[in-house]
Amino acid sequence: MRDIQTKADIELLVNSFYSKLLLEEELAPVFRDINMEQHIPHIVHFWSFVLLDEEGYKTNVFDKHLSLPIQPHFFDTWLRIFLLTVNELFSGEIAEMAKTRATSLTYTFKSKW
Repeated sequence: MRDIQTKADIELLVNSFYSKLLLEEELAPVFRDINMEQHIPHIVHFWSFVLLDEEGYKTNVFDKHLSLPIQPHFFDTWLRIFLLTVNELFSGEIAEMAKTRATSLTYTFKSKW
């Protein structure tokens, strides 16, 4: 397996991740009113900013999620699926960084929720 190297890799990761996440019975309702076709590019931009140093991402990720019907334990499921998806698709330094950043993000969200 190769490492995450391009925005296309991030798109593959995000699309694969959300295809799994939306199958989770408990989490699917969170996304019911979200237009995923419009939302996915924002998520790709976020992870491209985090992992590939792409410029221009200025949104406060935490604030964007405050209005969603999320329970703190949902973040554990989110992280489990994210790590699984990264491990299925990629291996390398940036893939490891993705897992570290996702773990940190999960901890931050849970501590603020």
